[in-house]
Amino acid sequence: MEILLYAGGILFMLLGLGLSIGLHEVGHLVPAKLFGVRVGQYMIGFGPRLWSKRFGETEYGFKVLPLGGFISMSGMYPASKDAGPARGLFRTLIQDARSANDETIAEGAEDRVFYRLPVWKRVIIMLGGPLMNLILAVLIFTVLASGIGLQQGTTTIASVTECVLPAGSTQEECRAGDPASPAAEAGILPGDVLLSIDGTPVSTFAEATAIVQAAPGESLDMVVRRDGVEKTLTIRPIAAERKITDASGQPVLDAGGEQVVREVGYVGMGSQMGFVQQPLLVGPELAMDNVARVANLVATLPVRLWDVGMSLFTGSERDPNGPLSVVGVGRLAGEVAATEAPILNRFTVLLSLLGSLNIALFVFNLIPLLPLDGGHVVVALWEGIRRVWAKLFRRPPPAPVDATRLVPLTVVVATLLIGMGALLLVADVFKPISILQ
Repeated sequence: MEILLYAGGILFMLLGLGLSIGLHEVGHLVPAKLFGVRVGQYMIGFGPRLWSKRFGETEYGFKVLPLGGFISMSGMYPASKDAGPARGLFRTLIQDARSANDETIAEGAEDRVFYRLPVWKRVIIMLGGPLMNLILAVLIFTVLASGIGLQQGTTTIASVTECVLPAGSTQEECRAGDPASPAAEAGILPGDVLLSIDGTPVSTFAEATAIVQAAPGESLDMVVRRDGVEKTLTIRPIAAERKITDASGQPVLDAGGEQVVREVGYVGMGSQMGFVQQPLLVGPELAMDNVARVANLVATLPVRLWDVGMSLFTGSERDPNGPLSVVGVGRLAGEVAATEAPILNRFTVLLSLLGSLNIALFVFNLIPLLPLDGGHVVVALWEGIRRVWAKLFRRPPPAPVDATRLVPLTVVVATLLIGMGALLLVADVFKPISILQ
Protein backbone atom coordinates (compact mmCIF):
# COMPACT_ATOMS: atom_id res chain seq x y z
CA MET A 1 0.00 0.00 0.00
CA GLU A 2 2.82 2.39 0.91
CA ILE A 3 4.43 1.82 -2.50
CA LEU A 4 1.15 2.60 -4.24
CA LEU A 5 0.77 5.82 -2.24
CA TYR A 6 4.37 6.76 -3.02
CA ALA A 7 3.77 6.18 -6.72
CA GLY A 8 0.52 8.12 -6.48
CA GLY A 9 2.36 11.14 -5.07
CA ILE A 10 4.85 11.05 -7.94
CA LEU A 11 2.03 10.69 -10.48
CA PHE A 12 0.20 13.65 -8.92
CA MET A 13 3.28 15.83 -9.30
CA LEU A 14 3.98 14.65 -12.86
CA LEU A 15 0.41 15.43 -13.90
CA GLY A 16 0.64 18.78 -12.13
CA LEU A 17 3.92 19.55 -13.86
CA GLY A 18 2.43 18.63 -17.24
CA LEU A 19 -0.56 20.90 -16.57
CA SER A 20 1.75 23.72 -15.47
CA ILE A 21 3.89 23.42 -18.58
CA GLY A 22 0.84 23.13 -20.82
CA LEU A 23 -0.70 26.30 -19.37
CA HIS A 24 2.65 28.07 -19.64
CA GLU A 25 2.69 27.42 -23.37
CA VAL A 26 -0.99 28.40 -23.65
CA GLY A 27 0.10 31.73 -22.16
CA HIS A 28 2.35 32.18 -25.20
CA LEU A 29 -0.02 30.58 -27.72
CA VAL A 30 -3.18 32.60 -27.09
CA PRO A 31 -1.71 36.12 -27.44
CA ALA A 32 0.42 34.99 -30.39
CA LYS A 33 -2.69 33.86 -32.27
CA LEU A 34 -4.64 36.95 -31.18
CA PHE A 35 -1.88 39.14 -32.62
CA GLY A 36 -1.90 37.20 -35.90
CA VAL A 37 1.39 35.31 -35.57
CA ARG A 38 1.46 31.98 -37.39
CA VAL A 39 2.09 29.17 -34.86
CA GLY A 40 3.31 25.94 -36.43
CA GLN A 41 3.57 23.75 -33.32
CA TYR A 42 2.37 23.52 -29.74
CA MET A 43 4.30 20.75 -27.98
CA ILE A 44 4.53 19.52 -24.39
CA GLY A 45 7.82 17.78 -23.71
CA PHE A 46 10.99 17.20 -25.69
CA GLY A 47 12.47 14.35 -27.70
CA PRO A 48 10.60 11.89 -29.92
CA ARG A 49 6.93 12.62 -30.60
CA LEU A 50 4.39 10.47 -28.72
CA TRP A 51 1.25 11.89 -30.29
CA SER A 52 0.23 14.90 -32.32
CA LYS A 53 -2.70 16.17 -34.33
CA ARG A 54 -3.04 19.20 -36.58
CA PHE A 55 -5.87 21.65 -36.08
CA GLY A 56 -5.81 24.35 -38.71
CA GLU A 57 -2.26 25.58 -39.18
CA THR A 58 -1.01 24.40 -35.76
CA GLU A 59 0.17 20.92 -34.80
CA TYR A 60 -0.59 20.04 -31.16
CA GLY A 61 1.17 17.14 -29.47
CA PHE A 62 3.17 15.50 -26.71
CA LYS A 63 6.78 14.32 -26.65
CA VAL A 64 8.58 11.72 -24.55
CA LEU A 65 10.33 13.87 -21.93
CA PRO A 66 7.80 15.98 -19.96
CA LEU A 67 10.48 18.44 -18.83
CA GLY A 68 9.28 21.49 -20.74
CA GLY A 69 7.40 22.58 -23.79
CA PHE A 70 7.43 25.05 -26.65
CA ILE A 71 5.42 26.71 -29.37
CA SER A 72 6.96 27.31 -32.79
CA MET A 73 6.15 30.86 -33.85
CA SER A 74 6.84 32.06 -37.37
CA GLY A 75 9.74 34.44 -37.75
CA MET A 76 11.05 34.88 -34.23
CA TYR A 77 13.94 36.74 -35.88
CA PRO A 78 14.30 38.66 -39.16
CA ALA A 79 14.69 36.52 -42.27
CA SER A 80 18.35 35.99 -43.16
CA LYS A 81 19.94 37.19 -46.35
CA ASP A 82 21.68 34.84 -48.76
CA ALA A 83 25.12 33.97 -47.49
CA GLY A 84 27.86 31.56 -48.40
CA PRO A 85 29.09 28.68 -46.26
CA ALA A 86 29.86 29.71 -42.69
CA ARG A 87 33.32 29.30 -41.26
CA GLY A 88 34.01 28.80 -37.59
CA LEU A 89 31.88 27.21 -34.88
CA PHE A 90 30.02 30.33 -33.77
CA ARG A 91 29.28 31.49 -37.32
CA THR A 92 28.00 28.02 -38.13
CA LEU A 93 25.72 28.10 -35.09
CA ILE A 94 24.39 31.50 -36.10
CA GLN A 95 23.77 30.45 -39.68
CA ASP A 96 22.04 27.24 -38.54
CA ALA A 97 19.77 29.29 -36.27
CA ARG A 98 18.95 31.64 -39.13
CA SER A 99 18.18 28.74 -41.45
CA ALA A 100 15.89 27.14 -38.87
CA ASN A 101 14.17 30.49 -38.35
CA ASP A 102 13.67 30.94 -42.12
CA GLU A 103 11.94 27.55 -42.30
CA THR A 104 9.24 28.77 -39.91
CA ILE A 105 8.24 31.59 -42.29
CA ALA A 106 5.59 30.10 -44.56
CA GLU A 107 5.24 31.29 -48.14
CA GLY A 108 2.44 33.81 -48.38
CA ALA A 109 2.52 34.48 -44.61
CA GLU A 110 5.62 36.65 -44.51
CA ASP A 111 3.69 39.37 -42.67
CA ARG A 112 2.50 37.00 -39.92
CA VAL A 113 5.83 36.84 -38.15
CA PHE A 114 6.80 37.54 -34.56
CA TYR A 115 9.62 39.99 -35.19
CA ARG A 116 7.36 42.40 -37.10
CA LEU A 117 5.02 42.88 -34.17
CA PRO A 118 5.16 46.07 -32.08
CA VAL A 119 7.43 45.76 -29.07
CA TRP A 120 4.55 45.73 -26.57
CA LYS A 121 2.86 42.82 -28.33
CA ARG A 122 6.08 40.79 -28.31
CA VAL A 123 6.54 41.49 -24.60
CA ILE A 124 2.97 40.35 -23.89
CA ILE A 125 3.50 37.12 -25.81
CA MET A 126 6.74 36.29 -24.01
CA LEU A 127 5.44 37.24 -20.57
CA GLY A 128 2.22 35.29 -21.14
CA GLY A 129 3.86 31.96 -20.24
CA PRO A 130 5.37 32.97 -16.88
CA LEU A 131 2.22 34.92 -15.98
CA MET A 132 0.12 31.78 -16.50
CA ASN A 133 2.31 29.99 -13.94
CA LEU A 134 1.93 32.88 -11.51
CA ILE A 135 -1.86 32.90 -11.97
CA LEU A 136 -2.00 29.12 -11.45
CA ALA A 137 0.13 29.44 -8.29
CA VAL A 138 -2.13 32.19 -6.91
CA LEU A 139 -5.19 30.00 -7.59
CA ILE A 140 -3.56 27.02 -5.86
CA PHE A 141 -2.56 29.00 -2.77
CA THR A 142 -6.01 30.65 -2.65
CA VAL A 143 -7.68 27.23 -2.71
CA LEU A 144 -5.31 26.11 0.05
CA ALA A 145 -5.77 29.16 2.26
CA SER A 146 -9.40 30.13 1.67
CA GLY A 147 -10.97 26.92 0.38
CA ILE A 148 -9.34 24.25 2.55
CA GLY A 149 -7.75 26.49 5.16
CA LEU A 150 -4.32 26.71 6.75
CA GLN A 151 -3.53 24.38 9.60
CA GLN A 152 -3.62 26.45 12.77
CA GLY A 153 -4.65 26.24 16.38
CA THR A 154 -8.44 26.36 16.60
CA THR A 155 -10.57 27.75 19.43
CA THR A 156 -11.24 24.23 20.74
CA ILE A 157 -9.14 23.46 23.80
CA ALA A 158 -7.18 20.22 23.50
CA SER A 159 -5.27 20.24 26.80
CA VAL A 160 -5.02 22.09 30.09
CA THR A 161 -1.75 22.15 32.03
CA GLU A 162 -2.25 21.31 35.68
CA CYS A 163 0.65 23.40 36.97
CA VAL A 164 3.16 26.01 35.85
CA LEU A 165 6.51 24.55 34.81
CA PRO A 166 9.56 26.84 34.57
CA ALA A 167 10.56 27.86 31.05
CA GLY A 168 13.40 25.72 29.76
CA SER A 169 12.88 23.13 32.47
CA THR A 170 13.18 19.44 31.59
CA GLN A 171 10.45 18.65 34.14
CA GLU A 172 7.50 17.03 32.39
CA GLU A 173 5.11 16.26 35.28
CA CYS A 174 3.67 18.38 38.06
CA ARG A 175 5.08 17.90 41.55
CA ALA A 176 3.68 18.70 44.97
CA GLY A 177 4.03 22.41 45.61
CA ASP A 178 4.05 23.43 41.95
CA PRO A 179 1.61 26.32 41.43
CA ALA A 180 -1.59 25.46 39.57
CA SER A 181 -1.89 26.93 36.09
CA PRO A 182 -4.33 29.82 35.61
CA ALA A 183 -6.33 27.69 33.14
CA ALA A 184 -6.74 24.88 35.68
CA GLU A 185 -7.68 27.35 38.41
CA ALA A 186 -10.30 28.95 36.15
CA GLY A 187 -11.91 25.56 35.48
CA ILE A 188 -11.18 25.34 31.74
CA LEU A 189 -11.59 21.80 30.40
CA PRO A 190 -10.45 20.01 27.23
CA GLY A 191 -13.22 20.30 24.64
CA ASP A 192 -14.22 23.82 25.67
CA VAL A 193 -14.62 26.15 22.69
CA LEU A 194 -13.35 29.71 23.21
CA LEU A 195 -15.87 32.37 22.14
CA SER A 196 -14.43 35.58 23.57
CA ILE A 197 -11.78 36.89 25.96
CA ASP A 198 -12.10 40.19 27.78
CA GLY A 199 -15.11 41.04 25.60
CA THR A 200 -13.23 40.42 22.33
CA PRO A 201 -14.59 37.60 20.10
CA VAL A 202 -11.90 35.15 18.98
CA SER A 203 -12.00 32.91 15.91
CA THR A 204 -8.52 31.37 16.18
CA PHE A 205 -6.29 30.28 19.05
CA ALA A 206 -3.69 32.79 17.86
CA GLU A 207 -6.14 35.63 18.58
CA ALA A 208 -6.82 34.25 22.04
CA THR A 209 -3.11 33.82 22.72
CA ALA A 210 -2.38 37.42 21.70
CA ILE A 211 -4.94 38.74 24.21
CA VAL A 212 -3.64 36.51 27.00
CA GLN A 213 0.02 37.29 26.35
CA ALA A 214 -0.68 41.04 26.45
CA ALA A 215 -2.39 40.90 29.86
CA PRO A 216 -0.11 39.33 32.51
CA GLY A 217 -1.53 39.83 35.99
CA GLU A 218 -4.93 41.04 34.77
CA SER A 219 -8.29 39.33 35.36
CA LEU A 220 -9.99 38.45 32.08
CA ASP A 221 -13.52 37.20 31.48
CA MET A 222 -13.42 34.21 29.15
CA VAL A 223 -16.61 32.93 27.50
CA VAL A 224 -16.52 29.29 26.43
CA ARG A 225 -19.04 26.85 24.97
CA ARG A 226 -19.20 23.55 26.88
CA ASP A 227 -21.64 20.82 25.85
CA GLY A 228 -23.63 23.39 23.89
CA VAL A 229 -23.93 25.81 26.83
CA GLU A 230 -22.06 29.10 27.14
CA LYS A 231 -20.13 29.64 30.38
CA THR A 232 -18.21 32.66 31.61
CA LEU A 233 -14.96 31.95 33.45
CA THR A 234 -12.48 34.34 35.00
CA ILE A 235 -8.84 33.77 34.23
CA ARG A 236 -5.75 35.63 35.45
CA PRO A 237 -2.64 35.13 33.24
CA ILE A 238 0.67 35.02 35.10
CA ALA A 239 3.89 36.58 33.79
CA ALA A 240 6.17 33.84 32.49
CA GLU A 241 9.02 33.45 30.03
CA ARG A 242 7.76 31.44 27.08
CA LYS A 243 9.04 30.47 23.65
CA ILE A 244 7.10 32.38 21.01
CA THR A 245 5.32 30.58 18.15
CA ASP A 246 3.35 31.88 15.18
CA ALA A 247 -0.30 31.20 14.27
CA SER A 248 0.54 27.79 12.79
CA GLY A 249 2.50 26.71 15.87
CA GLN A 250 5.93 27.17 14.27
CA PRO A 251 8.71 28.71 16.39
CA VAL A 252 9.49 32.40 15.87
CA LEU A 253 13.26 32.78 15.36
CA ASP A 254 15.51 35.77 15.94
CA ALA A 255 18.25 37.01 13.59
CA GLY A 256 20.62 34.38 14.97
CA GLY A 257 18.22 31.53 14.30
CA GLU A 258 17.34 31.02 17.98
CA GLN A 259 13.72 30.74 19.11
CA VAL A 260 12.47 33.99 20.62
CA VAL A 261 11.76 33.88 24.38
CA ARG A 262 9.71 36.66 26.00
CA GLU A 263 7.97 37.38 29.27
CA VAL A 264 4.28 37.23 28.43
CA GLY A 265 0.94 36.36 29.95
CA TYR A 266 0.55 32.60 30.36
CA VAL A 267 -2.46 30.46 31.34
CA GLY A 268 -1.45 26.89 30.42
CA MET A 269 -3.84 25.63 27.77
CA GLY A 270 -3.34 24.19 24.31
CA SER A 271 -5.58 24.05 21.28
CA GLN A 272 -6.66 21.46 18.76
CA MET A 273 -5.01 21.90 15.36
CA GLY A 274 -7.34 22.24 12.41
CA PHE A 275 -7.78 23.84 9.02
CA VAL A 276 -8.82 27.47 9.46
CA GLN A 277 -10.11 29.22 6.34
CA GLN A 278 -8.38 32.51 5.61
CA PRO A 279 -9.44 35.72 3.83
CA LEU A 280 -9.12 35.64 0.03
CA LEU A 281 -6.07 37.93 0.05
CA VAL A 282 -4.01 35.39 1.99
CA GLY A 283 -3.58 33.18 -1.12
CA PRO A 284 -1.93 35.94 -3.21
CA GLU A 285 0.18 36.89 -0.17
CA LEU A 286 1.45 33.32 0.14
CA ALA A 287 2.25 33.30 -3.59
CA MET A 288 4.19 36.57 -3.30
CA ASP A 289 6.11 35.22 -0.30
CA ASN A 290 7.08 32.23 -2.46
CA VAL A 291 8.14 34.56 -5.28
CA ALA A 292 10.48 36.39 -2.89
CA ARG A 293 11.99 33.12 -1.63
CA VAL A 294 12.51 31.69 -5.12
CA ALA A 295 13.96 35.00 -6.36
CA ASN A 296 16.45 34.90 -3.49
CA LEU A 297 17.32 31.29 -4.41
CA VAL A 298 17.88 32.26 -8.06
CA ALA A 299 20.00 35.27 -7.04
CA THR A 300 22.27 32.98 -5.00
CA LEU A 301 22.06 30.02 -7.40
CA PRO A 302 25.83 29.61 -8.04
CA VAL A 303 26.48 29.36 -4.28
CA ARG A 304 23.54 26.99 -3.82
CA LEU A 305 24.76 24.72 -6.62
CA TRP A 306 28.25 24.71 -5.14
CA ASP A 307 26.76 23.60 -1.82
CA VAL A 308 24.81 20.85 -3.59
CA GLY A 309 28.01 19.64 -5.25
CA MET A 310 29.90 19.70 -1.95
CA SER A 311 27.18 17.74 -0.17
CA LEU A 312 27.17 15.20 -3.00
CA PHE A 313 30.91 14.60 -2.89
CA THR A 314 31.59 15.08 0.83
CA GLY A 315 28.45 13.48 2.26
CA SER A 316 27.42 16.60 4.19
CA GLU A 317 23.73 17.38 4.66
CA ARG A 318 21.93 19.25 1.87
CA ASP A 319 20.13 22.51 2.49
CA PRO A 320 16.43 21.54 2.71
CA ASN A 321 15.57 24.91 1.15
CA GLY A 322 18.00 24.48 -1.74
CA PRO A 323 17.22 23.80 -5.43
CA LEU A 324 15.72 20.52 -6.61
CA SER A 325 15.36 18.69 -9.90
CA VAL A 326 12.09 17.23 -11.12
CA VAL A 327 13.23 13.93 -9.60
CA GLY A 328 13.72 15.63 -6.23
CA VAL A 329 10.26 17.18 -6.34
CA GLY A 330 8.79 13.80 -7.31
CA ARG A 331 10.54 12.07 -4.41
CA LEU A 332 9.22 14.65 -1.96
CA ALA A 333 5.71 14.21 -3.37
CA GLY A 334 6.03 10.44 -3.00
CA GLU A 335 7.19 10.74 0.62
CA VAL A 336 4.33 13.10 1.46
CA ALA A 337 1.75 10.76 -0.09
CA ALA A 338 3.16 7.74 1.75
CA THR A 339 3.15 9.28 5.25
CA GLU A 340 0.57 8.28 7.86
CA ALA A 341 -0.81 11.82 8.14
CA PRO A 342 -4.53 12.38 7.46
CA ILE A 343 -5.29 12.40 3.74
CA LEU A 344 -6.34 16.07 3.76
CA ASN A 345 -3.00 17.05 5.32
CA ARG A 346 -1.11 15.12 2.64
CA PHE A 347 -3.23 16.64 -0.13
CA THR A 348 -2.58 20.18 1.09
CA VAL A 349 1.19 19.58 1.18
CA LEU A 350 1.11 18.19 -2.37
CA LEU A 351 -0.89 21.21 -3.54
CA SER A 352 1.58 23.51 -1.82
CA LEU A 353 4.46 21.76 -3.61
CA LEU A 354 2.68 22.24 -6.94
CA GLY A 355 2.08 25.91 -6.18
CA SER A 356 5.75 26.39 -5.30
CA LEU A 357 6.74 24.59 -8.51
CA ASN A 358 4.71 27.10 -10.55
CA ILE A 359 6.34 29.98 -8.71
CA ALA A 360 9.72 28.50 -9.63
CA LEU A 361 8.67 28.30 -13.30
CA PHE A 362 7.48 31.91 -13.14
CA VAL A 363 10.66 33.33 -11.58
CA PHE A 364 13.13 31.16 -13.49
CA ASN A 365 11.65 32.00 -16.90
CA LEU A 366 12.00 35.72 -16.16
CA ILE A 367 15.80 35.49 -15.99
CA PRO A 368 16.89 37.96 -18.72
CA LEU A 369 18.95 35.50 -20.73
CA LEU A 370 18.15 33.61 -23.94
CA PRO A 371 16.70 31.03 -24.46
CA LEU A 372 14.47 31.87 -21.46
CA ASP A 373 11.38 34.07 -21.87
CA GLY A 374 13.08 36.91 -20.04
CA GLY A 375 15.82 36.94 -22.67
CA HIS A 376 13.27 37.43 -25.47
CA VAL A 377 11.68 40.27 -23.47
CA VAL A 378 15.07 41.98 -23.17
CA VAL A 379 15.63 41.68 -26.94
CA ALA A 380 12.22 43.24 -27.65
CA LEU A 381 12.79 46.06 -25.15
CA TRP A 382 16.24 46.77 -26.60
CA GLU A 383 14.70 47.14 -30.04
CA GLY A 384 12.09 49.49 -28.57
CA ILE A 385 14.81 51.61 -26.97
CA ARG A 386 16.67 51.82 -30.30
CA ARG A 387 13.49 52.92 -32.07
CA VAL A 388 12.75 55.62 -29.48
CA TRP A 389 16.36 56.82 -29.67
CA ALA A 390 16.20 57.06 -33.45
CA LYS A 391 12.89 58.93 -33.29
CA LEU A 392 14.23 61.43 -30.75
CA PHE A 393 17.18 62.29 -32.98
CA ARG A 394 15.10 62.11 -36.18
CA ARG A 395 17.06 59.23 -37.63
CA PRO A 396 15.69 56.50 -39.89
CA PRO A 397 14.07 53.59 -37.99
CA PRO A 398 16.70 50.97 -37.15
CA ALA A 399 16.54 47.47 -38.59
CA PRO A 400 14.94 44.80 -36.37
CA VAL A 401 17.33 43.31 -33.82
CA ASP A 402 18.83 40.08 -35.14
CA ALA A 403 18.94 37.98 -31.97
CA THR A 404 20.54 35.09 -33.86
CA ARG A 405 23.82 36.90 -33.22
CA LEU A 406 23.32 35.92 -29.58
CA VAL A 407 23.17 32.21 -30.40
CA PRO A 408 26.68 31.53 -29.02
CA LEU A 409 25.63 33.07 -25.68
CA THR A 410 22.37 31.13 -25.85
CA VAL A 411 24.32 27.89 -26.32
CA VAL A 412 26.46 28.72 -23.28
CA VAL A 413 23.39 29.44 -21.15
CA ALA A 414 21.66 26.27 -22.38
CA THR A 415 24.78 24.24 -21.57
CA LEU A 416 24.89 25.69 -18.06
CA LEU A 417 21.20 24.89 -17.57
CA ILE A 418 21.77 21.30 -18.70
CA GLY A 419 24.75 21.02 -16.36
CA MET A 420 22.72 22.42 -13.48
CA GLY A 421 19.91 19.98 -14.20
CA ALA A 422 22.35 17.06 -14.34
CA LEU A 423 23.97 18.03 -11.02
CA LEU A 424 20.62 18.36 -9.26
CA LEU A 425 19.38 15.11 -10.81
CA VAL A 426 22.41 13.18 -9.54
CA ALA A 427 22.15 14.82 -6.12
CA ASP A 428 18.44 14.02 -5.88
CA VAL A 429 19.16 10.37 -6.69
CA PHE A 430 22.20 9.78 -4.47
CA LYS A 431 21.84 12.51 -1.83
CA PRO A 432 18.14 13.37 -1.74
CA ILE A 433 16.38 15.86 0.50
CA SER A 434 13.82 14.06 2.65
CA ILE A 435 10.91 15.43 4.68
CA LEU A 436 11.32 12.46 7.03
CA GLN A 437 14.82 13.41 8.17
